[in-house]
This record gives sequence, structure tokens and C-alpha cells, in this order.
Amino acid sequence: MLSLVPQFFVSGLLTGSVYALIAVSIVLVYKSTRIFNFAVGELLALGGYFCYSFVVWFHFPLWLALVGALLMAVVTGLLVERLVLRPLLGQPLLTIIMATLALSVLLRGIMLMIWTGYDVAFPKNLLPGKTVVVGSVAMSAELLWAFGIAVVAFATLAYFFVKTQTGLRMRAVSQDHELAMSCGINITVVFALTWVLAVILGTLAGSLMGYRLALAPSYTPLLALKAFPAVIFGGLDSVTGALLGGLIVGIIESMVGGLIDPTMGEISAYILLLAVLLIRPEGLMGLKRIERV
Repeated sequence: MLSLVPQFFVSGLLTGSVYALIAVSIVLVYKSTRIFNFAVGELLALGGYFCYSFVVWFHFPLWLALVGALLMAVVTGLLVERLVLRPLLGQPLLTIIMATLALSVLLRGIMLMIWTGYDVAFPKNLLPGKTVVVGSVAMSAELLWAFGIAVVAFATLAYFFVKTQTGLRMRAVSQDHELAMSCGINITVVFALTWVLAVILGTLAGSLMGYRLALAPSYTPLLALKAFPAVIFGGLDSVTGALLGGLIVGIIESMVGGLIDPTMGEISAYILLLAVLLIRPEGLMGLKRIERV
């Protein structure tokens, strides 16, 4: 049994990179707008459906279909921010939470109307390469591609936030809205860009998981639930924490499911979530807020 530990560890690490994409998309929206996006699962599934449609309906190669899906993600992010969230600026938090829940139901209905409720699968062998074996560890081509794409996405995001003026403005808004406005930053534009980035990351995750498994409005959005423990573990204020949390959730799920019991593997992430909430509610890398009375 111990000989299988490296296999489960690597598989969990590769899968966790996709969870990390979802977790980072949640944290980006929360840091900038203080809104927890409960429609993240449906946005993820919608992005996967866009990629699937370009491949199956229009016969695009996978790389071009992914580019098309990302362009649709930009449009979707702008529409969500402009039509759903911007009119609610300044409204009570509960109102905005209910709006994201309503958005999730609306998107699920749209997916049912266009793609029906049946499972749809990408044609196989669209990705080049084959299973790589290193010692006793086998890594499938689709998981390696998913990990590589996730790494490129995170590197691009890090460069954007550190080296570009727009990224620096977004970081300023995430720290303090009023101070950012006093410096002449248009926070509504920043909110729109944040939603675009979040939907792009969700689309990447939905396309990668859809290619590996399948797509269905009933269960594909539930993949986002795996990112919630990752977000809480890393901290709602930390992009780095979300990334690390996604990897850890993937590893724990794979190790527990492979070495103990598959059913335990499915719930292990939520056991981790409860433990973190009890021990460190702000997360591993989240900010502990102290208020003077």
C-alpha cells in the first residue's frame, strides 16, 4: 500500500491545480468586491460548454476552441458585472448574495435549454501526448496538460498583478475602496475586470474538467464545491492561499480516497474545512481582523 503513496500524491497534486483555478477565481471576486460568488459552479460549467460547443458543433481544434471559450468568458464576465452586480452596489450584503444565487439558477436554466440535461463528452485524444511514467508514478496526458495550463495561468496572473498598472490598481481596490477612489481609480472598471478574470479562470477549470470527465448541468457545477474548502483553508483574502489550498485539497482527496476509502476521499475536503474553521477561521494565510471597541 505504501508503494502507491507517490502515485496518489502526484495525481492529487495535478488534480488540485484545477481546484486551485476555481479557488483563485472565488478569491479574486471576494478581495475586490467583498462578494462571495455562489454562481461560480455554473459559470465554470458554462465555460466548459462553450469550449465543448466550439469543438463539437464548429469542429475547431481544441486550442482554438479554448481561445473561443475564453473570449466568451470575457463577454460573460462583463455582462454579469454590468447587469447583475453593478445595479446592486451599495445594497445590503444579503441582497447581493441572493443575486448570485439567482444568477446560478438562471445560468443552469440556460444550460438546460441549450445543451439539455444529458451528459456530453469531448471527443477523446484531442490533446497530444500519452501517459508519462516516472518510476512507479504514472501521469496521464490530460492531467499533465491541465497542470501545465494552470501553471501558465497562475504565472500570467502573478505578472499581471505585480508588473502592470491595471493589476496594481486592482490590488489597491482590494485593499481599500475609498482610498482607491480618492487616488482617482475607477472602482467600477476594476470590478468589471475582476469578474472577467474570475470567469476566465472558471472557464479554464470547466474546460479542463469537462474534457477529463464530462459535462452536465446537474453535477458539473458541483465541482466548484471542492474549491470552497480550498478557499477557506487558504483564506478569503489570499490568492496565494487559495492556490495552495487547491493543491492541498487535491492531494488530501486523492490520498484518502486511494489509501483508505473512495467515499472518505469525497468528504475529506469538507472535514478539512470544518477543522480549519474551528482552529483558524480566517484561514492559513488570511488576515485576522481586529476591531477596537
